[in-house]
Amino acid sequence: MITRGCCGGWDAWQDARVVSVPLEAVQDARELLTAVAVPTPLIPSRALSEAIGGPVLLKCENLQRTGSFKIRGAYVRIARLSEEERARGVVAASAGNHAQGVALAASMLGAKATVFMPVGAPLPKVAATRGYGAEVVFPGPTVDDCLEAAAEYAEERGAVFIHPFDHEDVVAGQGTIGLEILEQCPDVRTVVGAVGGGGLMSGVATAIKQAAGHPVKIVGAQAKRAAAFPASLAAGHPVRIDLQPTMADGISVGRPGDLTYELVSELLDAVVTVTEESISQALLLCLERAKQVVEPAGAAGVAALLEHSYAVRTPVVAILSGGNIDPLLMAKVLRHGLAGAGRYLVVRCRLKDRPGALMTLLGELAGFGVNVLDVVHERIAARLPVEEAEVLLQLETRGTEHSEEVTRRLRERGYTLTIGT
Repeated sequence: MITRGCCGGWDAWQDARVVSVPLEAVQDARELLTAVAVPTPLIPSRALSEAIGGPVLLKCENLQRTGSFKIRGAYVRIARLSEEERARGVVAASAGNHAQGVALAASMLGAKATVFMPVGAPLPKVAATRGYGAEVVFPGPTVDDCLEAAAEYAEERGAVFIHPFDHEDVVAGQGTIGLEILEQCPDVRTVVGAVGGGGLMSGVATAIKQAAGHPVKIVGAQAKRAAAFPASLAAGHPVRIDLQPTMADGISVGRPGDLTYELVSELLDAVVTVTEESISQALLLCLERAKQVVEPAGAAGVAALLEHSYAVRTPVVAILSGGNIDPLLMAKVLRHGLAGAGRYLVVRCRLKDRPGALMTLLGELAGFGVNVLDVVHERIAARLPVEEAEVLLQLETRGTEHSEEVTRRLRERGYTLTIGT
């Protein structure tokens, strides 16, 4: 699904240059970040370039300090507070990456940080946030619960609320990525990246639309199960949606910010939604082909290229916005991605309960060039006839065509199969 922001074309690009966050604010933010944020590399992706039919490069913010772009906006916001404000402490709400950015920035600037995180937030993100010196509180299951709790805490305690996206300083900080992209790829024609609350792509678009000497298309990618911007853009104002569970927890935000809604609607050329399958396949591609560890939210831009390649002009820069992924989640997501690519097959197979039957089946699979990852052999169950057994197989194949060939040949040999259970 694509929801248009500003229209395409040179005239629309010129009109879009009148924005509420000036280029000077982004340039000033870059000065503040000189000794703080790492200029992250821009690396070519042959796999994506072949799929798109033109150059595709990956902006590796997963290699940024704290593992995501969030340190940029958080540091700029806290650095621009007065001494008296920093003395009162800062408070934030985040699924993990903004939490780490605020915690590190606060520690560098001498401010006490309290961070509200969702119940069930990835343990590595929680541990890292605490490791940077912040106090962590779990008020509820969603980022929106955390935002409400953090706002209440700020009002009651006098702490300064560091919003994860809806503030000019945060947008300016994230916009420094856009300046780097223009320096690293001066002829860029499309930039695509993840959108949750909209701070990242608002900042990138703010910088690029004002600083580029040519039209650049800016595309935001939202998880289909947590896509607040399409509904908001259709309504003409920010609206709250009911979130569904998504592996891309970092961009699961139920309502755009007022500022970021304004910037996204003004500056982004398109907002697209991507499925869980596309996200998992994008994460697999980043790991396998680009050698980049990326979290699901951080791979949303690549997922958009896999699903919506017609919406871009090359050269394309896809922003890998974060790399903070729980190893256990990575194992699940990679398996999901392998299944989506037809390289992981789960089969429940009936066979005669007699000596050598299981060995014969495994021999058949070896002959088909299949790697058997796991076998569960069940001989006694109420659903099984006395003379039959059942085997649950986890198989590694070479792709969709190979998986289909394996199941077809097993059925031809008389086996009763159930796929994917």
